[in-house]
Amino acid sequence: MSAPIPTVVLVHGAFADAASWSGVSTALRSEGIPVLAPPNPLRGLSHDASYLASVIAQIDGPVVLAGHSYGGALITVAGTADNVVGLVYVAAYVLEEGESLGELQGRFPLSPLVSNLKEWSYPGPGGEPAVEVTIQESAFPEVFAADVPEDVTHTLAAAQRPLAAAAFEEKASAAAWRTRPAWAVVAGADRAINPQVERYGAERAGATVVEIEGASHAVALSRPKEVAELIREAVRATR
Repeated sequence: MSAPIPTVVLVHGAFADAASWSGVSTALRSEGIPVLAPPNPLRGLSHDASYLASVIAQIDGPVVLAGHSYGGALITVAGTADNVVGLVYVAAYVLEEGESLGELQGRFPLSPLVSNLKEWSYPGPGGEPAVEVTIQESAFPEVFAADVPEDVTHTLAAAQRPLAAAAFEEKASAAAWRTRPAWAVVAGADRAINPQVERYGAERAGATVVEIEGASHAVALSRPKEVAELIREAVRATR
């Protein structure tokens, strides 16, 4: 009896939604690989990782987690679940236990994203005002998706989902890559996360790294075949 094919759980990051994985999902499904792309609440590292863990717990059989951008931080924490067999980071933050997004970013020159964030307010826990951020619409194409057709980037900019600002300061409660094999895509022309941040985290995690030259932060959308191929490699290796 052959081993079950792991379910690939695709975790989107900030300023995007699960539709950003559409090309990757199609490529994986065409080869019979089960895929799930749940919503990411984007309310904070602990909250979002707990939500992702609840999704993972309801999946029968092994799971390979793939996280884009901030989604990489979530799979790092939630990936300690017993049925998670592999981690794939896609233009993502790869945190160490006890480290925050801000601390990891602070090791390297800041990307253009930082100076192009717009603050909004929303009702936080208890009804008190809290801060969330999006990318300025005028800067979104260049910062997030420079290799995506312009008409598509305008739609993405208008539909982006905000991230709670507090997420940048929360510390990771675990580092699943210490006990799980990891793979990583580095987007060589990323202007949302400094590619040096992606390389550093991936190398620290001992990940198998593929760098896609000229790829923007929206690499899963602009280069889905290459991203899907690395995820397929993770599925094959962990089956």
